[in-house]
Amino acid sequence: MKKILLSAAVAALIPASAMAQDGMFKKSAGDILLRGRAVAVVPSEDADLTGAVTGNDMLSIDASVVPELDLTYFLTDNIAVEVIAAVTPHDVQGKKGTVNNADFGNVWLLPPTVTLQYHFDSIEQVAGISPYIGAGLNYTYFFAEDNWNQAVISDVDYGSSWGGALQAGVDIPLTANWALNLDVKKVWINSDVDVTLAGGAKVKADTDINPWLVGVGVGYKF
Repeated sequence: MKKILLSAAVAALIPASAMAQDGMFKKSAGDILLRGRAVAVVPSEDADLTGAVTGNDMLSIDASVVPELDLTYFLTDNIAVEVIAAVTPHDVQGKKGTVNNADFGNVWLLPPTVTLQYHFDSIEQVAGISPYIGAGLNYTYFFAEDNWNQAVISDVDYGSSWGGALQAGVDIPLTANWALNLDVKKVWINSDVDVTLAGGAKVKADTDINPWLVGVGVGYKF
């Protein structure tokens, strides 16, 4: 009798297990994954200024938190391409030397980024959690420069940037189609900034912004 009951229990568990696997948030070739994230953009800036400066001048760029959308298409069960879109506002301040405490105003960044990703097979022992890594290319366009201290600065112009990007993240299943997403990117952004001081003197800044993008959000799989 015990053997019969044990066999019946095992037989009942097999289809239940199969149903759990079928209901798991599983990534497959041809899938489209749309995510929305809240992203903290944290610059690790370094600026080499030349022109009417003392040699130890630097710029400081503040962090910001912005919404972000991304679209991921799966070429295979494990390989995907992701495109992200967001805009980020930043305040720029001078620190040290001639430009110390000078207000360089605000600037907006549009940094579309494309990464090629590898998604590891779901860690079935941990409820189907699926980590991934990626690498790709970033283009950053700077726009809407304004609100600088006109008593000190008459014009600021930022050059656009091309750079690399690295990525790591994880999808945590919520349902068969929804997942919680955690994502970290390192993006290399360099801008040649042309500054005209109020007296007409010119300052050039080779600015490495190189932000960390730390995001959390949800994704839906089509």
